[in-house]
Amino acid sequence: MKLKNTTGLLFIVLILKMNLTMGQFQPLYTTIPNFKQQENKETNIINPTSGKLSIEKVSEPAYQYYRFANDNVKRPCVIICPGGGYRALAASHEGSDVAKVLNAMGINALVLKYRLPNADNQIDKSIAPLQDAQQAVYLCRLHAADWGIDPAKLGIMGFSAGGHLAATLSTRYQDGKINNPENISLRPDFQILIYPVISFNNEVHAGSRNNLIGPLMSEEAIHYYSNEEHINHDTPPAFLVHAKDDTSVPVSNSTSYFNSLQLNNVPAEIYLYEKGGHGFGMKNPTSEVYWPDLLKQWMQKNKIIN
Repeated sequence: MKLKNTTGLLFIVLILKMNLTMGQFQPLYTTIPNFKQQENKETNIINPTSGKLSIEKVSEPAYQYYRFANDNVKRPCVIICPGGGYRALAASHEGSDVAKVLNAMGINALVLKYRLPNADNQIDKSIAPLQDAQQAVYLCRLHAADWGIDPAKLGIMGFSAGGHLAATLSTRYQDGKINNPENISLRPDFQILIYPVISFNNEVHAGSRNNLIGPLMSEEAIHYYSNEEHINHDTPPAFLVHAKDDTSVPVSNSTSYFNSLQLNNVPAEIYLYEKGGHGFGMKNPTSEVYWPDLLKQWMQKNKIIN
């Protein structure tokens, strides 16, 4: 009986240890590119009312990997880019919480803690987030066999400014900004954009634009990061969600992107809430429609999941 209790105790400790290990941050690079060594001032802030986690001043990129099951099955994987205006990362309700919902659908997830643009610790701050998104794709395909990933079903997902990053990767994957000796494809197989910043030219979210390419902005940079201008027939299929009354990031960001996708015969679907504003995460409190259910249906329709 004593032995049985001890075994049970060891089992509980093992399970707890596994739960603690899953989702812990791991370094994104061995050597960070485009990097100036400075004191790491990264700060975690928990909202006392909502309990939501925000991470500020990210200079050393990392990732959390949420694997659906430690077996031999190769499953889809989604790289998640939290929003925050390129000033912070909404790491829980647009990051780890989303990863758990994807896991419940049978999908692996990687939450990307990408660098926030900062000239103090980046040589070119405008490309640092894109480098980190490309590196996340690179790692997922490089380690696909070990991580249980189907390398042909690797998607990118982003909220708000994270949506801008996801759309930038989806339209600029051929412009490699990282070391890629194996010449691994950096193209996501699909993109999921939730109230995304899309354009730096029209209906601009000034905070995202200023943080990424400001304060002195060239016309070249404005056009490079206006993602609706770079869609072609090879752009990955897309699923978009936005609220029509979003005053932070106007809904035209999503609709212009969607229209351009359609003009280029790229499969795309958009769901527009009548109300909800900005930053609602997975659950829009003004509606009974739960957009992750619509996402699941879209992924089934596009044969990403069964």
